[in-house]
Amino acid sequence: MSVFELDKSASRLPVSVITGFLGSGKTTLLNRLLRDPDMSDSAVIINEWGEVGLDHLLIERLDGEVAVLASGCVCCTLRTDLETTLRGLLVRRDKGETPPFRRVLLETTGLADPAPIMQMLLNNALVSHFLRLDAVVTTVDAANARRQLDEHAEAVKQVAIADRLLLTKTDLVDAASAAELEGQLSRLNPGATVMTAAHGEVAPDRLFGAALFDPARKRPDVQAWLRPERHEHHAHAHAHAHDHDEAADAHHASGIRSFCLTFEDPLPWQAVSNWLMMLRQERGEDLLRVKGILHLQDEALPVAIHGVHHVFHPPVQLSVWPDDDRRSRIVFITRGLERAEVEETWAAVREKAFRDEARAPRVQ
Repeated sequence: MSVFELDKSASRLPVSVITGFLGSGKTTLLNRLLRDPDMSDSAVIINEWGEVGLDHLLIERLDGEVAVLASGCVCCTLRTDLETTLRGLLVRRDKGETPPFRRVLLETTGLADPAPIMQMLLNNALVSHFLRLDAVVTTVDAANARRQLDEHAEAVKQVAIADRLLLTKTDLVDAASAAELEGQLSRLNPGATVMTAAHGEVAPDRLFGAALFDPARKRPDVQAWLRPERHEHHAHAHAHAHDHDEAADAHHASGIRSFCLTFEDPLPWQAVSNWLMMLRQERGEDLLRVKGILHLQDEALPVAIHGVHHVFHPPVQLSVWPDDDRRSRIVFITRGLERAEVEETWAAVREKAFRDEARAPRVQ
């Protein structure tokens, strides 16, 4: 019998985080999404009414913080901590005090670090039992992004840990500049899908549904979630970049690294657990995002891991192998942490595990 909990995401509401630097079009995107009939059963969390122009969609104020919009969405101001706001919305829904909703959209401020939000959704028992992280969508201002990425660490991190990158205001730049920016974004985060949107016009199904555990699919889409080949191509290209390549130099200056470690043989869980714990303790601030599918010894089914900085979701077991590939694959997005350092740490932990096993008394 497995020691890992089976995936229960089908019973949890998806939460999508919409982030992006100041003036990058988050509010325009949100307004367009709220007009889409497919999004009418959404709850929306914003920071303050005064900061977000909802185009007069407000039709009924339930109290000082919660309102119902003309689209049918529930909208809520974030004036306390996010955990309290989320739990309060769920209580209101269960009591019938608000229209029912099946998803949550959360817009951050332009200077926000999305990591604490992701961590709470991954491993806060009071929230993660009911909600799951679906997608991190980052809007990127095509006209100002290069300067923002050069000058603001928040902008770099918002791009680096996203699942979807939405390039906005492309009408203000020429095609060559937009293409160059797309390339820079792909170097910073090769696993993210980069798309463009004019005035926030983008189909919701292109933005959301990025989680491995999307109940709308019959099988988990490991390939789309991990995109290991993109990270491998990125790491290979980075290793062979020329010193005079301006784009490569800009990427190097950001300190962002992205790579995928692949293991052909089944792994011992205790060694993997010790390795990840060591990385979290020693380099947690530099682990922007870690996600992987593991083939473990003595486990017939794959186990998924997902973490941000020091905080990891409890490992869960999938109900089926999604395809014939039984290799373990772990994607790392790091800041100032090289692939070789991570590999050396694994080698040290694995060697210690072998030594401990050799010293263990044999049962006769």
